[in-house]
Amino acid sequence: MASVTAEDIKCELDTFNIAFNNDTVDKLLEQCLCHRLGGEEIVCEWFAFSSSREQLPLTLENLDQFEHEVSISVQNVITGSQKRALTTPEHPQSKRGVARLASPSLLLSPASFSSSATPSQKYGMRSGRGEVVSSFGAVQGPRWTGKGWSAVRVELLEEGENSLISSYKYMFQRLRDVRDVLTEKIEELGEELRSHFNIEEFSPVSLPVQDSITVLGQVCCDSNGKLNAQSVLLEAGQEQGGRLVPVNLSELKEFSLFPGQVVVMEGMNPSGEKFVATKLYEGIPLPFYCPSEAKQEMDEVSEPVMVMMACGPYTPSESLTYDPLIDLITIINKDRPDVCILFGPFVDSKHEQIEKNQVTETFENIFKRCVDSIVEGTKGSGCRLVFVPSQRDVHHHYIYPQPPFSLTNLSKDDSARVTLAPDPCTLLIGNVTFGLTSTDIVFHMGAEEISSGTGTERFSRIMKHMLTQRSYYPLHPPAEEVNMDYDKFQQFGQMNLTPDILIVPSELRYFIKDVIGCVCVNPGRLTKGQVGGTYGRLLIQPNPVLVEGKRVSPCIAGQVVKI
Repeated sequence: MASVTAEDIKCELDTFNIAFNNDTVDKLLEQCLCHRLGGEEIVCEWFAFSSSREQLPLTLENLDQFEHEVSISVQNVITGSQKRALTTPEHPQSKRGVARLASPSLLLSPASFSSSATPSQKYGMRSGRGEVVSSFGAVQGPRWTGKGWSAVRVELLEEGENSLISSYKYMFQRLRDVRDVLTEKIEELGEELRSHFNIEEFSPVSLPVQDSITVLGQVCCDSNGKLNAQSVLLEAGQEQGGRLVPVNLSELKEFSLFPGQVVVMEGMNPSGEKFVATKLYEGIPLPFYCPSEAKQEMDEVSEPVMVMMACGPYTPSESLTYDPLIDLITIINKDRPDVCILFGPFVDSKHEQIEKNQVTETFENIFKRCVDSIVEGTKGSGCRLVFVPSQRDVHHHYIYPQPPFSLTNLSKDDSARVTLAPDPCTLLIGNVTFGLTSTDIVFHMGAEEISSGTGTERFSRIMKHMLTQRSYYPLHPPAEEVNMDYDKFQQFGQMNLTPDILIVPSELRYFIKDVIGCVCVNPGRLTKGQVGGTYGRLLIQPNPVLVEGKRVSPCIAGQVVKI
């Protein structure tokens, strides 16, 4: 279907001599995009609706009622007779019918997935729709909208052998290989810290000396329980003897530690049995992305770029209905972001009906319908789409790092605006870098981190740890639900630079904040149990990346919004 414009709708309204204003035309245009109707069709629908109600005037209030009627009409097509419509030369299928069959509502019909699926009452009765619950920076301009059909480039920053683009064999790793990966991480970060702080050399952590020494190691817990100030161990690298020594933290004025953290400490170990720490060195983040001047000229975008992001589940917990996803598609068509990043799970392994296998289609088919509904439902907006998998996606690989989805049925035009990304990854949108991970590292680290006297809140500390440890998942051992392949993690789970924006969807409370120059965003989840959740949006003014050879950070504003 050709893209509908406001002028098309105005022309049709003039044909029926219907009074209108710019707001009502914009509303009708939004409904065209949502229900895949043409300008003539939407005006004919309105004329029929208005005539049956004593010539209702075209107002925003009446259009809300009209939209409800159109939605009911579509849902009746969905949940009514399952018989295939008879199409013959005498009774051809109407164009309107074809348009409606492509609507997201039809593709995501609950009756198709589960015989007992009913819409969620609590989700439908939610309050605060569209309410901004967290914000960052200032927006230049009248409102949060993109341009649609943007020419902005979207690509994975890592290419070739450095990019996880397909599935791989796992469950073959040896403990020796895990040890080698961890040892190499200690040595690499240790060398960076030694060079930055001009440390002559690291001493063995178990060396009994009366003088102050500087040691390097990885934080561990002395038991299987949660880390606390009395259970901290420091595991030295192989070059420093590889010993495990308890650490006394009482002399430190402030600290923030978690299992797996590579640290440099200063202190004494008079007996060789316990290290008394007196100083903890701060980690060092990587530099930001700085393209060549030629690439900057090629990718330079003069207008603001709007990026929207949402994370599953896309259904309420008590019903396998995708109403939240349909609502999100409506928002995409209304706001027309340049890029929309969608994190899994799309078919949630933790959903009760999925766990009990109370579905009438395969998990793969349900996922395919989700993707088809998103791609088709947003086609009119021209929005570029990025799909990031989750380990909770029941049909996909349960491994970290996680390869991207495989979508073989996309048309050439659809493939051009769809990016299939692994978890984790670094994405380049224009000249702005995005770090992405769907694994809930915020929740996992929040359960393990301990701190004292830092004067900062926990989310900022966790984000800073990710950036200074240079890893999308610095916690070791990982949470029980994370199946880590350490060889691939070493290759694909590390940060090669500090991203301009780091997106970390989590079960914990949403946030958007600046952490050592990186804008960190937890957009929350689109649904929280039986009710609606939140999504995020960013407006980026892409300043010139290089000015007289020096990098200039992009100007970023952001919001977290209730669905």
